[in-house]
Amino acid sequence: MIRVAELTKAYGQTLAVDRVSFEVDKGQIVGFLGPNGAGKSTTLKILTCYMPPTSGGATVNGFDIFHQSEQVRENLGYLPENVPLYTEMKVEEYLDFRGRLRKMSRDDRKKRIDYVCDRCWLNPVRKRLIAHLSKGYRQRVGLADALLHDPPVLILDEPTVGLDPTQIRESRKLIKELGGKHTIMLSTHILPEVEAVCDRAIVIAGGRIVAQGTPEELRKSRQMSARVLVECRGPRTEVEHVLARVSGVGDVQMRESVNATVGGANGQYVVAALRPKEGYDIREEVARTVIQHGWPLREIRLESATLEEFFVEVTATQAMAKAETK
Repeated sequence: MIRVAELTKAYGQTLAVDRVSFEVDKGQIVGFLGPNGAGKSTTLKILTCYMPPTSGGATVNGFDIFHQSEQVRENLGYLPENVPLYTEMKVEEYLDFRGRLRKMSRDDRKKRIDYVCDRCWLNPVRKRLIAHLSKGYRQRVGLADALLHDPPVLILDEPTVGLDPTQIRESRKLIKELGGKHTIMLSTHILPEVEAVCDRAIVIAGGRIVAQGTPEELRKSRQMSARVLVECRGPRTEVEHVLARVSGVGDVQMRESVNATVGGANGQYVVAALRPKEGYDIREEVARTVIQHGWPLREIRLESATLEEFFVEVTATQAMAKAETK
């Protein structure tokens, strides 16, 4: 549905987008992640025909962004981060105006305006001036506009910005429901949003794709860096030294101790974060070692890697690599 090949955008000597390639299949919801200045907004503007690439190309629903830009616009709905609206219009007047620009018939406009106002929770304000709406409601007007002509492809740039927690939850539910019928590319910096609604994620940093896959695949790519947390009652220094000698343990970091009701030298629970060596599951050996030393064991668990940790790691690595090439 979306095909991007060696897409590049240069501003003088600066490469905002550097030979980016990816595909989004029909009906998928794909999260497009990246830190500020990574090139994600530039990529989206190229895909929506707001600006041309320096080199490379892309197609949307089979139409080329350079040679068939009008057909591309007909086949996608775009919600920019900062929604441009005619604030002197009422909500339904604005949507009707947008429908006429898209050459929709009067009956189709009426049906679709009723539909999008209902789906985007705009019925209470549909007869109000846009100028009098909150930022959250304006965001919803932009989403309604993107959905108005029932496009097969939706490109949403930070769709939940300005919404309250209840609206964010409902927006995520709506996006999830739209997947399947619509192919959706969702740019966001809110990582729980990706895990909640997206089938796949693409991570961009420094203008380049640095990782892509399902949220679960991205988390599992850091599985060997996951930590084992051990909470037991024993002397802090001794616990650290003993656990560091367990086969398969690569690193031990002691965290803040937890006070217990029992007094004495061993009356305090300590928490150790163990990072295993590649290929090792150290939990059984660690538990055996703690028990053999007579330290009451209160908890041992695997602390799974999070998508946030993965994101921070890969973008930091890319930033360091880019700095070294300068």
